[in-house]
Parts: sequence; structure tokens; C-alpha cells
Amino acid sequence: MSTPTEGLLLVNLGTPAAPETGPVRRYLSEFLSDPRVLTVPSAVRYPLLATILLRRPGESAKAYKKVWDAERGSPLLHHGEDLAQAVQAKVGDDVRVELAMRYQEPSLQDALKRFNDAGIHSITVFPLFPHYASSSWGSAAQRIFELASAFNVVPALRFVPPYYDHPAFIRAWASVARPHLEQAKADKVLLSFHGLPESHMTDSDPTGAHCLSRDDCCATLVPANRGCYRAQCYATARALAKALELDDYEVCFQSRLGRTPWIKPYTDQRIDALADQGVKSLAVVLPAFVADCLETLEEIGIRAREDFQARGGEELTMVPSLNSDPAWVDAVVELSKLAGLGAFRAAE
Repeated sequence: MSTPTEGLLLVNLGTPAAPETGPVRRYLSEFLSDPRVLTVPSAVRYPLLATILLRRPGESAKAYKKVWDAERGSPLLHHGEDLAQAVQAKVGDDVRVELAMRYQEPSLQDALKRFNDAGIHSITVFPLFPHYASSSWGSAAQRIFELASAFNVVPALRFVPPYYDHPAFIRAWASVARPHLEQAKADKVLLSFHGLPESHMTDSDPTGAHCLSRDDCCATLVPANRGCYRAQCYATARALAKALELDDYEVCFQSRLGRTPWIKPYTDQRIDALADQGVKSLAVVLPAFVADCLETLEEIGIRAREDFQARGGEELTMVPSLNSDPAWVDAVVELSKLAGLGAFRAAE
């Protein structure tokens, strides 16, 4: 067995340690204290955070309990652990694979320390966020740079860029989704992405005149919207719909929080409207999530299904996420190598 000379760091957002009010409050407090998440002045952020933490942790804890695995705990964590193990087997002993979360455990700081202690100073970072958002991809990158700069030997960092329409990512999603869609034979397919406040889109537009300025602002990728999360989601939708040969699908956005305008259309409203229009069979694919979590399993797989059926729909099929599917493992390795994993080792 060879000694690892490179690191591959898989990074996801985070999860509470337990489906209880206390751990959920700690997770939400850390998450929502991030100025890249709540993009308001600190004088506003902290009173707003205090208000959210009065009720939200208890409500979220109840939701987490519905999807918590009795043996393995958080679905986001155990799917991440399975992915890291499968990727490790694929890349071999020359690379050390670590999984870390932007918030809570396993922490970025501990993962980077393990690399440093092992003498690994060349690290490829794989954000488990296909699309760029300042509140996820940007926040994780900023924190990694901050932590890495504290070591005496600052590691060489390479980031896998957003891969929202990369053929490897689209192939993985098509491979996972196709059999579920074929079995569901749904009347309608929704491609549901995590939502964000509209202000995050306009802040990403260097021209200040394109994003959300007209109905077709996300129809194509242009310099003004290449950093726009919503435009990247629509690019994913176009590529995935083509790969799956979808004739009748819609793009929508879920998981909104608070009263500020979030990007539209809203998933819950579209599900209600489709049921009211007489749609009986609905399938939901969630391409922004590479691992099943609260937002897929509870929000869509339980709550949205119940709402759909209560309004007259018969079946809502939630297509499972990529998790540790072999096609996704292959894509992670391919994208990591394109970002430079193995390049320096091969040049030695």
C-alpha cells in the first residue's frame, strides 16, 4: 500500500448531529450566521436570526425525525460517507479522500488538519454543489481558504468548478433518473432545484441589467449570467431533459425561507396547481441535490406527496438523488481529474 500524496476533499453543506431541537438550533445558528447566507447588515442579521431560532429548530427537528436513519443517522451524512468510500476505492491509495461539511461535523478544519498531519499539501476540493451560489459554493471556498492559510505549509488548492451542465454530471443524473421515470410513467415531470433569494441572482450579475430583468433572462448562458445560480439551474434542466428525452417538464424552486422574494416558480405552488388542474401522476427530479437529505426526502418525498394527494393527485414519485450510485462515483472521479487530481503526481 502506497502513502497518499494528494488529497481529495468532498464538501457538502452540513447537517445537525441529531434530530433534536438543541442540535438543530446549533446547526441553524452556525448556518444562518454566515453573512453569505443571510445577506443583510449584521445589525439586521442577528435580530432576524434570533427570531428564526425561536420556532424553526423545533419544527425542523420534527421533519428530521421523519427521515433520520435509526442506525446511520443523517441521510446527508451517511450518503456522503458512502460516496467518499466508493470514490476512495476508485482513486486508489495515492489519494486520500475526506468528507467534510461547511457547517457542523465532520468539520472542514479537522479534514484539512488530517491532510496536513499526513504531509499532504496538494488538495483537490470537490464541492458537492453542482451550481454556483455564494451561500454554498462561495461560502465553502472562502472558509477553506481561511482555514488552509493558517497552516505553516499552506496547501496547494484546486477547486472543481461548478459542473451543472458537464456531460459527466448529466450522464450520472440520467442514469439514476431514467429507470424511475420509466416506471412512474408520470403525466408531468418537475425538475425542482433549491431556491435562493432573488437578490442573490442580481448580485451575481456584473452588468446589473440582465438577471431577472426579463422573463427569458435564463434562456441561454451569456457573460452576464454565467455566475447566476438560476441560469445554471436552467442549463442543467435543458441538458438533463435532452438526455432523458423529456417532452413535458417544468423547472421550479423549493425550500424558500422568510418573506423576501425568492426565485420562481415555487415548487409547492406548482404541485398544488398541477393537482388542481387534474394531473394524477407527477414525478419530481431534484438535480441540485447530489445526496438525499431533508429537502428531498421530507419536503418532497413526504410533505409534497401528501399535499398532492390531498388535492386529488394519485401518485407523486420522488426520484432518488445520486447518493453513491456508481455513475456518480465515476463522474466525481472524472471531474476531479479534470480539475487537476493526479496531474502533479504524474509529473513526478
